[in-house]
Amino acid sequence: MTDTTVVSLQDIRDAAHRMAGAVHHTPVIRSRTLDALLGSRVYLKAENLQRIGAFKFRGAYNAIAQLSPAELSRGIAAYSSGNHAQAVALAAAELGSTAVILMPADTPAVKLDAVAGYGAEIVTYDRYTEDRVQIGAALAADRGLTLIPPYEHPHVIAGQGTAALELLDEVGDLDALVVPVGGGGLIAGSGIAAKGLQPGIRLVGVEPEAGDDTRRSLAAGERVSIPVPRTIADGQAAATPGELTFSINRHLIDDIVLVSDDEIRDALRFAADRLKLVLEPSGATGLAALLAGRLTPAPARIGVILSGGNVGAARLGELLA
Repeated sequence: MTDTTVVSLQDIRDAAHRMAGAVHHTPVIRSRTLDALLGSRVYLKAENLQRIGAFKFRGAYNAIAQLSPAELSRGIAAYSSGNHAQAVALAAAELGSTAVILMPADTPAVKLDAVAGYGAEIVTYDRYTEDRVQIGAALAADRGLTLIPPYEHPHVIAGQGTAALELLDEVGDLDALVVPVGGGGLIAGSGIAAKGLQPGIRLVGVEPEAGDDTRRSLAAGERVSIPVPRTIADGQAAATPGELTFSINRHLIDDIVLVSDDEIRDALRFAADRLKLVLEPSGATGLAALLAGRLTPAPARIGVILSGGNVGAARLGELLA
């Protein structure tokens, strides 16, 4: 599994068919104000309006829907900072299974509450001192559960790619597609879909300044680890790109741009004031990159995936204060 052949455009189309009726076809938002600021036509794929409030439901549902009846009966394990946790919890419940989720102890309360509300058992760990991959694998082995990781899985990647597939099917050709990067599953699936449909499209990833592990890895030509990022974009606080996702993304990503926490806050304000959308910090980094002028010169037609909106009202108020 060293290149894009592990997931194909047809896999993404099959995932879209598999998820029909279970996953929302999210709207594409336009803003004349944003277009005027950039001198471009911008198409915002509002995955904050997806079920569980983020794109993660796509990948989780696609992966769990392909498990055997025996695997479903034994249950599912996952590890996540929040959105994948909610996605697995809900998808497991809808497909007749159960879920045990390993989550950081400092996960925002709104995400912990949502995971519990979907009926999953929560096990916590310290993201700054413990390794969630090791703990998650041990948890799954001890309990006989099927582990569905947040991005290191072909079926998860194919599911995430359906967001870009929908966007391009709806709006037609784009000059650039801007995608937030955490572990790399969303941009891997998005890149396979986008470049499968439009080989010449420019794929731009966005990372928080404190969490530029993918940018450094692409520059080095191999996976690079950094200290666990401390950023308001908690969904992008990855210390190392995924092995599978990096093997795909190194062939697809044309550029990585960085945004500061303050620039993310500006994007949250713009989304609330101008777009009437609630975004979580990680969900706003693509918009932040546009507002901060990271794409220069700005392409004529730009697609952006607004990846999630799971932020509580109190936390959003703190971020915008």
